[in-house]
Formats: sequence, C-alpha cells, structure tokens
Amino acid sequence: MGIKKWRLPQPMEEEASALERELGLPRHICSVLAARGHTDPEEARAFLRGEDSLPDPYSMKDMERAVERISEAVENGRYIAVYGDYDCDGITATALLYSYFQDIGARVMYYIPDRDQEGYGLNKMAIDRLNRLGVELIVTVDNGVSALEEVDYANSLGIDVVVTDHHQPREVLPRAAAVVDPHRKDCLYPCKNLCGVGVAFKLICAMEGDIGCTEILEHFAPMITLGTIADVVELTGENRTIVKAGLRNLADTENVGLGTLMELAGLSGRKLNATALAFGLVPRLNAAGRIGKADLAVELLLTDDPERAAELAGQINSYNETRKNLVDAILQDIDRMTAEDPSLLEQRLLILCGDGWHHGVIGIAAAKLVERYSKPCLLISREGEEARGSARSVEGYSMIGAISRCSAWLTRYGGHDQAAGLSLHSSDIEAFRQAMLEDARENFDIMPVDELSIDLIMAPEQINLRSVQDFCCLEPFGCGNEAPVVMLPGCRIEAIYPLSEDRHIRLRCSSGTKVFQALYFGMSSRRFPYAPGDLVDMAVALDTSEYNGEVSVSIKIKSLRPSGLPQDRLVVGRQYYEKLRRREPVTEKIRDYVIPQREDVAVIYRYLRQVKVFPFGYDQLWCRLGGRLNYCKMRLCLDIMEELSLLNRQEGEEPVLALPEKPAKADLEQSGILQKLKGGEVCAYIR
Repeated sequence: MGIKKWRLPQPMEEEASALERELGLPRHICSVLAARGHTDPEEARAFLRGEDSLPDPYSMKDMERAVERISEAVENGRYIAVYGDYDCDGITATALLYSYFQDIGARVMYYIPDRDQEGYGLNKMAIDRLNRLGVELIVTVDNGVSALEEVDYANSLGIDVVVTDHHQPREVLPRAAAVVDPHRKDCLYPCKNLCGVGVAFKLICAMEGDIGCTEILEHFAPMITLGTIADVVELTGENRTIVKAGLRNLADTENVGLGTLMELAGLSGRKLNATALAFGLVPRLNAAGRIGKADLAVELLLTDDPERAAELAGQINSYNETRKNLVDAILQDIDRMTAEDPSLLEQRLLILCGDGWHHGVIGIAAAKLVERYSKPCLLISREGEEARGSARSVEGYSMIGAISRCSAWLTRYGGHDQAAGLSLHSSDIEAFRQAMLEDARENFDIMPVDELSIDLIMAPEQINLRSVQDFCCLEPFGCGNEAPVVMLPGCRIEAIYPLSEDRHIRLRCSSGTKVFQALYFGMSSRRFPYAPGDLVDMAVALDTSEYNGEVSVSIKIKSLRPSGLPQDRLVVGRQYYEKLRRREPVTEKIRDYVIPQREDVAVIYRYLRQVKVFPFGYDQLWCRLGGRLNYCKMRLCLDIMEELSLLNRQEGEEPVLALPEKPAKADLEQSGILQKLKGGEVCAYIR
C-alpha cells in the first residue's frame, strides 16, 4: 500500500486563542479556522455566516451587451438556442437558462452536443442543425470562450452568439455579440471562481435588474447549487452563499425531477449537506452525459410529470452503474499495463493510452490514479485515427499550462490547473507524450506530489459526539473548504473485521483508555498491511451517523501509516529513485549516498527470509525495515537482487516480493546495475 504525503497544520496557538475569545467557539473549531487563514475574528464570523453579498452582475465584462442582445431577441420573437455541455455543471446551467427563458416568454430550445459524435463545446455540425431549425441567437453556457472558428462560422450564417463561460480564455476571444467570462483579463468581477451555472445565474440576475440576485437565487438555488458542487469550484465567497441557499431549499424542493432522483439515491428525508449531493446526485447527473444522453438529465430537471421523472431517474441511475463498471475495466487495463512495464509509474507524469476506453469516464479513472500514485495523470482513449484525453493534476502542477505549452500536437484542448481535456490524431500520441514529459523535466527538478492536507491533530480521547457535531458550523464543505481531516496519532490496532465480503474493513483501536471503531472503505483485510498490536497514525473524517434513532460518532479512515513515520525521507527517496530510473542525472554526493553495500542487501534478504512473501509494496517494506535504509538505496537493492536471481518480484498495484525457493549464490560485484552506479553512469536499466 503506497503511503501518501501528509501536509500537517502549522501551529497557530495565538490566533486560535484569539478566535476562541472573540467567537466563543470550541478550541478545535478555532484551530481549524486559523489553519485555513480565517485569523481575523470579524472575517471568520462572516465566513461562518456564509452570507456574502452577491456582487453586481453588471461588473462582469460584456454583461450589458449580453443582456441587450438577448432582450432584443426575446422582444422580437427570435428563436434562441441555449447551447450547453454534458457534465453536471453544463446540464444544470442549460436547464436553468432554458427554464428562465421560458418563464419570460422567449422562443427557446436547448442543445447539448453528443459526447461521442461531437465532443465538447460548439461545433459546426451543431451550428448547421440549429441554422436549419431557424435559430437566430445561440447563448452558450459552460463553453464557448475558446470557440473562435465556430463563432465565426455561426456569424457567417447570420446567427449571433452570446458566450457565457467560466473556463480560462486564450489570448484571442471569439468575435461574439458578447463574451461573459469572469476569467477575462479585462473583467473586474470580484468572484473569479464561479462555475458555468454560476455565470448563467448572474446573467439572469442582470436580465431581471430590479428584482435582485438574492430573490433569484432563492428561486433557482437547487440547480445552481448542484452545478457549483459538481464543478469543484471553491466554496468560498459567493459560491458559499449559493450553496448554503441551495441546501436550505433542496430538502423541500418543488422540482419533481430532483425530488425523484433524491429519493432514488436515498437522500429523501435526510438533512442534506454538500458531501451528500457530491456523492449522491452529482455522479448520477454526470453519468447521463458520460454514458447516455445528457438531454435526459436536462429533461429530468425540467419535467413536472412524476411518472416521466421516475422513468428518467431510473435510466440515469442505470447509466451510473454502467459508469462504475467502465471505470473498473479501465483501471484493470492499467494494472496490466503497469505490471508489464513498471517504468510507466516512474515517469514524472502518468500518461497512458488505451484502445476504446470510454472517453466519458477516463477523467474519473485519471482522478483515481492521481489518488493512488500521487502524481499528475493523463489518460488517452484511441479510437481509430482520432484520440481524446482527460487529465487530472496535483497542487503545484498546472495541467492546462503544460498542455498549452505542448498544444502543437493537439486539435482541441481546454480546462483548468487541476483538470483538462484534449483531442489529437492517434499518430501524434507518442510525440505529445514525449513533449509533456520533456516539458515537466524542464520545469521541475522534483515534481509536486499529491498531498493529504491535515487540518487538526486530536487525541482520540477528545473525540465525542459533541466535539464532532461542532464541525457542522464550518459547512458547506467542498473545494476550498473541505471537510476537516483530523490526525489521530499513536493508535493501537486491536482487531480487524472484514465487511461486505471483504470489500471494506472495520478496525477496533485504542489510545490510552479510549477504545473506538474506525471504518476503512475500499480496503480489504487481505490488502491491509497492518496487524493487531501495530501502532499507527490515522488521518480520518469525523461525522455522525444515526441508527434506530441513536446518533453516534462515525470515524472514516482516509489514510493510515506507521506511527511517527519520517515521511520526508520516504517521499524524497522515492523521487530520487525515479530520477535514476528515468536516466536523469543526480549529484555525485547523492549517487555515492545511495550506492548499495553488501550489508544493505543482507538486511532486506534476512527480512524476506523471515516473512517468506511480502505482498504490500515498496513503501510498506521500507517501513517494516524500520527506515534503516535510505528509500532510494532500498529500491536499488531490490533491483540488484532481482538481477542476480536473489528475488522474485510480481508487479501489480502492490508488488509482491519473495525469495526464490532455492536462491543461487551470487557475487554482488557482478551486478551490472551496481557497476554502472559505481562507474558514475546514469542508472538506466531494465528489470
């Protein structure tokens, strides 16, 4: 089991004490607020209220032009098309704007491109279709800011385009009637992190003028909230105000389709929070666009017919199950690839290509790989002569920045620092891959790694129902205001219980006189590398659960590692080993430090002889050896042992290590790897 780097909170005792005095909140809540930068009591109080004023929509560049053009079309009965996107943000933005245009008596239709046939954003084939239907104005939501050629094409047919988007624009903007995007360099709008449905909401506010944003938000809050949570924009400022309003309204929503989907997802009658929506509703709405037809999700949000809503919700739910199976199949393919060629995992970026991977779900698979391997990931699905990719990144590495620098190989691309999509010719995949790897090498000596941010360190004895319920004042949780992650240090594992046919486990742990239970989802007892009696540090999410009317504390493990682990030694050693494997130069001092000696190999050999088989991977082996070896040196020792037939290695998600039944005698000095290292050569070899 690979060990993730934890980012521990910096001590801020004085700031936390000041908040405790001024706000009258428990100390652990004040510590979280201080760690997240809310050190000023008045600012912290405003954050907790979550009722920031909603900025004037007309402070967004081109908003006035957009309102004038749309108003003219409505007044003169022009046919308007709301042109959306097939993810949850685009779906909710489409339903929102279409519903509003209907309310004000516009002649309106909506159009979402087919993911398989058309791909993302405006395209000429769709524009031709809309032209044949008599559309005279296209209003985009959640797309359009990069559609230079497509907007020109629409103009040539006599169709005006109003762009509303939230993606990063390029240097040149489309020649549209208006381009409303808070990321425009000349846009002074204060809240830059609105999602697509958030920008559409501001357009409606501007259209209504005198009514005011607050009243409009109360009316449309559920749809705006869903899109905002789905697009993982920061839940601070205006977005926090939006989501708080939506959570107030969703439980009693009058939207028939949303209510039906909530019932199917098991959310009816429950106190809703952003996490429940993110895991209960958002994946289902996304699945419609990823697997089936996004139009069905839009129709679900718009329908007033309970029977039709039930039918649509059932279809969408089945798409979600299909989505899960497709992701699992892709991950199984990748496990086979990396087992056959482990060097793929040692590159600065994990860039993998497969034939026929469903491009609607490769982004989900990429996100899971970032979580597993702690490095940026780009997955490319090859479909004949064309290919499409989806990327996810880690903090400190701008994926859209890197893709932009390598865009000469691409036909289309777009996205954010943390996520991006692209298209290219299949024949250019390898050249693009090499360009991305070279770009990473030029810009980073040591690559950023995915980190788990710890908000608070608590002794298990401090955890009780009251202290856990106190965290509710920090909601809603999401990007920029994540649910707090708490470190529980020095916990002793007392027992391990498999759950759900060993798909998950429950641990009984102790700390001093405190005995508690913790759930570890997605971890089987077979893969769990710890045993009763082991001391571990836990990174957990704290919540409450209710069963038969009794409320209790729920502890869910997000990450776990040996107590007191010197993580920097592990992480840096892992990075230097990968540098050597990539044939990248290191200093003479580093090389001399990691050259294995006979006694280093002997330490590993004796341990493996004792345990017979070690199935938990390299990070855990380093921990079991007590950190006595430099991590990079340990990995080199294993490679040398395998080279000299002193080790059997079975690659996989967690490599399995064992000694041969009848190991041959071997002279360490005969190792070609060792000779290269001692000779000062860059360590390039094939296992």
